[in-house]
Amino acid sequence: MLRFFLLINKQGQTRFSRYYNIHLQSEERVLMEADISRKCLKRGDSQCSIFEFREYKLAFRRYASLFFVIGFDEEENHLAILELVQAYVEILNAYFDNVCELDIMFNIEKVHVILEEMVLNGRIVETNKNNVLAPVLEMDKTSK
Repeated sequence: MLRFFLLINKQGQTRFSRYYNIHLQSEERVLMEADISRKCLKRGDSQCSIFEFREYKLAFRRYASLFFVIGFDEEENHLAILELVQAYVEILNAYFDNVCELDIMFNIEKVHVILEEMVLNGRIVETNKNNVLAPVLEMDKTSK
């Protein structure tokens, strides 16, 4: 089960976060996100992108200036988590025409909606680009 999904820039600032079934105070979340960003930023290219952090496993990938980090339980397939990150980035790229950090900052609600179409209560439910983008594009049509 997924526990959290974070997007962190190279300066260690969290640009997006979504937690699943974790009840932490905001101060604890900030500290945990800071620890995670430091660990991800310190890891070299030759090191594995899946590692343990507290009671979670972490999988991360770096795309341009952003780190996509997922915290998950031991029961999840590690490679499926990395594939989820890849699918999420591809969907964001399709929607935003080559997504960047500013797209995420200024369209945070769309980023949340896209992730909610893919993950429900910490479980991966959809990874097909067309199926994920259909409701988001429909929302765009109705808002114009």
